[in-house]
Amino acid sequence: MGSLYSEHHTWLHNVRAGVKLLVLALLSAGLFLTHRVDLLLFSAVICVSVFASLGRATLAARKLLTSIVVASLLIVAFHAFMQQPMLGVSSALRLLSTALMGVALTLTTRYSDLLDVFERLLSPLTRFGVRVDRIALQLALMLRFVEHFFVLWKRLDDAHRVRTGQPGGLRLLAPLTMQMLVSAKRVADTLELRLGK
Repeated sequence: MGSLYSEHHTWLHNVRAGVKLLVLALLSAGLFLTHRVDLLLFSAVICVSVFASLGRATLAARKLLTSIVVASLLIVAFHAFMQQPMLGVSSALRLLSTALMGVALTLTTRYSDLLDVFERLLSPLTRFGVRVDRIALQLALMLRFVEHFFVLWKRLDDAHRVRTGQPGGLRLLAPLTMQMLVSAKRVADTLELRLGK
């Protein structure tokens, strides 16, 4: 499976996965608790600065960044059309901040580290007979497949541009779906062999 994890070492690679997840969770909660545009703008500036500080490590996520910017602009345009421009700006700033920090986490955190964090967080459930290793694996796989989706999309779009000179757009939907299903089948087969179920 493709990965956005960057081998180009940055300062954020040195921060523990648990700390990064905690900051992302607190940021996400905080952004939805406030409606003040000045605070949301300040948060967005900080998030953009943190993301920009990663330098070359962000190159793998260019396509994803374009999607985030386009989605933010569409949100602003929609709310402006609905006569609610400030709501659109607030929503776009929230999206921009959380998405950038989510991508930064993806670029600088190995999935094995995330899996360890999930297992530690869920460990109290073992008292009730819950297999926390399985739940942690499911959470990690969910995040992994979201990342894999964007990696595949970029790869297919790049191949389409080379052949035709134009972006793939909706034409990529069928091959993207097929490749995601193939990847899911491979992962399922591997898990069945390793876990025995």
